[in-house]
Order: sequence, then structure tokens, then C-alpha cells
Amino acid sequence: MTSSTSPLTILEDLLAKARSAGADAADAVLIEGTSLSLAQRLGEPESLERAENTDVGLRVFIGQSQAIVSTSDFSPNALDQIVTQAIAMAKSVPADPYCGIADSSQIVTAPPDLDMCDPKDVSADTLKQWAREGEDAARAVPGVTNSEGAESSWSKTRIALMASNGFAQTYERSRVGMAVSVLAGKGTAMERDYDYSSAVYAEDLGNPAKIGKSAGKKAVKRLNPRKMPTAQVPIVYDPRAGRSLIGHLSSAINGQTVARGTTFLKDCLGEKLFPKNIQIIDEPHRPRGLGSRPFDGEGIATETITVIDQGVLTTWLMDLRSARQLGLETNGRAARGVSSPPSPSTTNLYLAPGAVTPAELMADIKSGFYVTELIGMGVNTVTGDYSRGASGYWIENGEIAFPVSEVTIAGNLKEMYPTLSAANDLEFRYGTDAPTLRIEGMTVAGQ
Repeated sequence: MTSSTSPLTILEDLLAKARSAGADAADAVLIEGTSLSLAQRLGEPESLERAENTDVGLRVFIGQSQAIVSTSDFSPNALDQIVTQAIAMAKSVPADPYCGIADSSQIVTAPPDLDMCDPKDVSADTLKQWAREGEDAARAVPGVTNSEGAESSWSKTRIALMASNGFAQTYERSRVGMAVSVLAGKGTAMERDYDYSSAVYAEDLGNPAKIGKSAGKKAVKRLNPRKMPTAQVPIVYDPRAGRSLIGHLSSAINGQTVARGTTFLKDCLGEKLFPKNIQIIDEPHRPRGLGSRPFDGEGIATETITVIDQGVLTTWLMDLRSARQLGLETNGRAARGVSSPPSPSTTNLYLAPGAVTPAELMADIKSGFYVTELIGMGVNTVTGDYSRGASGYWIENGEIAFPVSEVTIAGNLKEMYPTLSAANDLEFRYGTDAPTLRIEGMTVAGQ
């Protein structure tokens, strides 16, 4: 790919070759990215990496069979070769009655401008400054004894998508990030914690010194943890940990999973899963949102959907294929790379804030567990069984009392969701976000 050749020109040529070679339909995606990352530890730089890559993926359809081939080689011979390979593969794979590109009436024609790309690049010197300020602030916190380091990063990506149904659009996105991780204490009594921030625009990134200071304070606060006896108590999830509960829901309502019948929510569309005051929203058009996108991976318009409305499950997350399997219409949740077909995903997913403060949310808890970090992947999407290693703080009489580690929290998501309540401290920090959350009557397995 030469600097003078536009991505859409390359894709147009690729699709023309595919149609000439016998494809009934085709689409192609080109992703061009530049990234810069820096890491330092104990005040000394450990790495500075810059990467530039451009990849293209071609998907062809012959009848109801599809094949995908990708390459990073943009020479004419290489592009001819992936067309030949894709056509040959499509002729030899089994038919899939649900695959296929969008109808021309479904594609978006005027994508919104979501302000997803900072026009200013971030220099290596700026990344060094962020990392230095963050780690210095963390190490200055009394009680911090060592550092796992600080990292900062910047990236810019251009995405072009074209299909034989007439769709042809591009957009750019940028992202910056900064993280600090430090240790407190000595010997076998050391504890670690971290903090980080990410944003689309550098001007929206959290202050590096504040991030570092927060990481240091979190690590010191975890010193001298206790192990608790097994009990059934209310669990309060810090937003950093609570967002995982929303992530488990998104996996369970993924259209592909539903179509296969491998989710504990497969028969729950239209049912009340949460309390009436709970709303969970996927918002692709948030300006400068970490997960925002003007159209999905199949050229379909993206719109805000309330997946949980007044506690009721209203929809699945669907791409074209899963929607066809389920006998429904896609809601524009397809995501894709260059080497795999589209699949459903979220954009900016969040649980709407409640009406009480975090302090009010746990004020009546005589004995409970405030979770700040989760370990392991112990969630069974088929059954809803939930078991995660956890650390955090014990709650006594509505107040944080002392740190706790090496415990397991367990329950079943279908039983946990109806007892969920939310505080009012929602912040959009991660792409999947939640305020402080409370779940009643879970098992804490300790000593």
C-alpha cells in the first residue's frame, strides 16, 4: 500500500477482482494502525515501542458458502493471490444458510461524526512525562516500597469497510492510556494495587500524578489483610470490579451464544431479570466514547439500545448471521477484524446510576464484603454459576473495616441479578461501566 493510495481505492479494486473471479458477493475491511507505548520502572525506562501495521481482509460468498483471507502484503501479486485463495476456499467449504452481507436497504448512508479521533499525535516525550509523573507520585505515598512500573500509550487507527452491496465508508479512532502498579509492605506481607486511565483524546486522560497517587494509596490500604470464615453476606462491588457483572450479561445475551443455546438466558427474552429500577444501555454514538462507532462491522447503522429496561431483558446483541438464525433483525452490533467473520459485541455498555450514594448503599450492612479485585474466570455462561477469587475490604456496620484477601465469592447470576442495586457514582472509564453495585446473600468462602 502506497501513501498515495486511499484505503477505499484498494478495497474497490479487491472487490472488483473477487466478483470477476466468480464471487456472488463480497466485502473487505482494511485496518491501518500506528501505536506508541512506553514502560518505565523505578524511574528508569524499560521499553519504548512503536508499531505501524496495515492489514486487509477479504470475505467472499459463493452461493451460501463464505471464505475469508487476509494479508499485510499490498503488492498486486499478493492481492491477486488472496482473491484466488478466497474463491477456492469458498468453493470447498460447507454452505451456511445464515451467512451473507447486508441488503442494500440496510446499510447506513450518512454515518454520524462521533469525534473519535484526536487530531494531535502524542509524542514519546509526552508518554515519558506521563509515566514519570505517575510512578513518582505512587512511590511518594508513605508505605509504598516497590514498583511494578508505569506504562503509557497512544494509538491511532483508520478503518475502511466496503461491500458489494454499495457500502463504502471509513473512520478513524485514537486512544491514549496510562497505568501505574506499585507494591506496599515488605517480604511476604507485600500487597499490590494499581490504577489507570484511558481516553480518546489526550486532554481527557486522567492526571498522571493523581493516577499514581491513587495506585499508591490503594496498595497501602490493602496491607495486613485478613481471611474470613465462610458466610452468606451482601457483596458490594467497587465500580472497577462491578463492571464485570455487566460483561457477564453481555456474553450471555450475545446472539451467537443464544442461537447455539449455550447460555442460561436463552429463554429469557422479555423476562424480568433485574429489579424494576435497573437499566443497562449500549450507546454506540457517545462522542469520544471508548467503544463508539458510526456503523457496525457489516455497514449497519448503530443505535442506542436499552438491553435491560426496567429490569426486563429486551433484546439480544446481534449481527446479521445471528439475527437470521434467531428470526430477528440485526441491531447493528457486529464487530470484525481482517481475518474472521463478523460477530456480535457491545459498544459503550453501562448500567445506569441509581439514586443513592455508595455510603448509603452499604449503610445498613452489618457484615459484608466490599470487592475491589476479582481473580479467575469462574463463570459458566451455560448455567450461570458464578465463582470468582476476590480481594477487597470487610464491611462492618456500614463502614469499611479492614482488608480481606484470598477468599472466593460464589452464587448464580440468575439469582444474583434480581437482588442487584446500584449507587449514583457511575463514571465512563472503561467502555463497559457500572457504578458501585450491591448483590444480596452471596457466599463468601474463606477459612
